[in-house]
Amino acid sequence: MYKIRIILDTKEDVIRTILVDESITLESLHRTIAASFGFEGQQMASFYRTDDEWNQGEEIPLFNMAEAGEEISMETCFVDEILPEENSKLIYVYDFLKMWTFYVDVVEISSEVKENLPETILSFGEIPEKEPKKEFVADNFGDDFDDEDIDDLDENHGHYDDYDFTDY
Repeated sequence: MYKIRIILDTKEDVIRTILVDESITLESLHRTIAASFGFEGQQMASFYRTDDEWNQGEEIPLFNMAEAGEEISMETCFVDEILPEENSKLIYVYDFLKMWTFYVDVVEISSEVKENLPETILSFGEIPEKEPKKEFVADNFGDDFDDEDIDDLDENHGHYDDYDFTDY
């Protein structure tokens, strides 16, 4: 049995702790998480592998998006394989138009067998009526590419306004 803590990425603390069977798919975990936060579970969603610092890695989408049908999906991934030990982490994104983002963390793994899983054992905080705004910040590359570099480009290659791009 897995005890998993899910934290909504928002200013206010919104936390759910759930118990799930270790053999469920990530698709079942997706439905459980969505329901525990009051969502119907009808929107697109993905899990993302992550390291201990919550750096986003490989996507595990709800549906297999490959043409040949051989790519990874929530339907083919099991909790005990993707989250093999305590403190394993995932990022979960629900509804790509609203970008509800959650941090999923395995709190405890036990051999205890429990009936009627999944179960929400802790529900703290209320989900906001409106999704949190996401701000995407790019690295500052100003030190590597400055006005002198642009002047050199203009001298050596002409100004881009001099080109007629309508033919392309």
